[in-house]
Amino acid sequence: MAYIHRSLEQRILDVSGEYSCLLLTGPRQSGKTAMLEHLMAGTDRRRVSLDDLQSRLLAQRDPYLFMEMNPAPVLIEEVQHAPELFSLIKIQVDDGAPPGSYWLTTSQSFLHMTLAGESLAGRMAVINMSSLSQAELYGDGCVLPMYLEPEQFTGRSEHRRAGDPREIWRRIWKGSMPGLHGSGGDWEPFYSSMVQTLIYFDIADILPRVDKALFAGFLRAAASRTGQIIRIPELARDAGVTVNTAGKWLRALEKADVIFWLRPYTAAFPGCGALGSRLYFFDTGLVAFLTGQTTLERLMDSSVSGAALENYVVSELRKTWRNSVRNCLLCYYPDREHAGIDLVVDYDGHCHPMIIRREAGSPEELLSSFRALDRGKIPRGGGAVFCLCRELAAIDPDNFVIPVWMI
Repeated sequence: MAYIHRSLEQRILDVSGEYSCLLLTGPRQSGKTAMLEHLMAGTDRRRVSLDDLQSRLLAQRDPYLFMEMNPAPVLIEEVQHAPELFSLIKIQVDDGAPPGSYWLTTSQSFLHMTLAGESLAGRMAVINMSSLSQAELYGDGCVLPMYLEPEQFTGRSEHRRAGDPREIWRRIWKGSMPGLHGSGGDWEPFYSSMVQTLIYFDIADILPRVDKALFAGFLRAAASRTGQIIRIPELARDAGVTVNTAGKWLRALEKADVIFWLRPYTAAFPGCGALGSRLYFFDTGLVAFLTGQTTLERLMDSSVSGAALENYVVSELRKTWRNSVRNCLLCYYPDREHAGIDLVVDYDGHCHPMIIRREAGSPEELLSSFRALDRGKIPRGGGAVFCLCRELAAIDPDNFVIPVWMI
């Protein structure tokens, strides 16, 4: 399979020159190993995966021997399987291990890896890797967070492959997993295998006694609610599980980096925090598979098409910030007087409203929705509507209509 260059490559090399230990997190099959193997080609770094049962048992039962048999520089994959290693790596780092000694990967979110945080806090660099972005798949991999600045749009239009509406739907349906790109992989068997791997390995590791068949149904029920505020009692009822189980299983999916949330924009509007969080999946191809959209045409005509488009735009915008290793606050703002603002990006001391639609709508309607943020405590900056248009357009000097392919 042809290797697809990743936006994080240079960042990984830079960090490895400064830190003794690097932890690369991200969903399973998102390309972490392929990228690190590409970067370590021609070096003396060894690689060991704790998905291999023999290596895992040795790391768990005799971590000292495991470290002796796998000296630095080393890449240890799926390190969450042997948290016993974290304290030993900490000792090596404190004793002056050279920069780049330990590369670790995990398919679990670092925020949920308590032992790693306790043992190596302040001693390692943590980088999150998403599945492939539009810039990596349909552009030159240029790493820029999505600022709403006119001078940036020119660069994006020059470094992205434009797409008509059908092409954007194709991107949404096919998804962003490396295993489906560059090799012509078969879509349905790929995602079927991916779901099996997720449930039988990642989820079973987090929830050892989980009912796998019941969990598969729960996963489909969650996917049908993409882009929605999650009411856990309703989700639990539809999936045939208790409310406590549904909450625990959602946390497991978040820990496995399969889902993420947009919280209400409480920084400027404290009163909206009780409304709940919106659910999104890291990959829209997975959403299409779980909801039974087995062809591009079925997705385009389905009841989940609008949610899939919203999920795609939110996840791609999120990737622009993560791949540039920069931080911002991503939220949503539910406005009862209007249709609501799908995404609020809080950076540079301003909040930027963003709406996601098939078609742009009237400028007056858009600006009226944007002005809902004027009631908050943080100044409103420029806004945008992302839609299936072909060309960039300006509503006024601060607000824009942006084609999805330009993200």
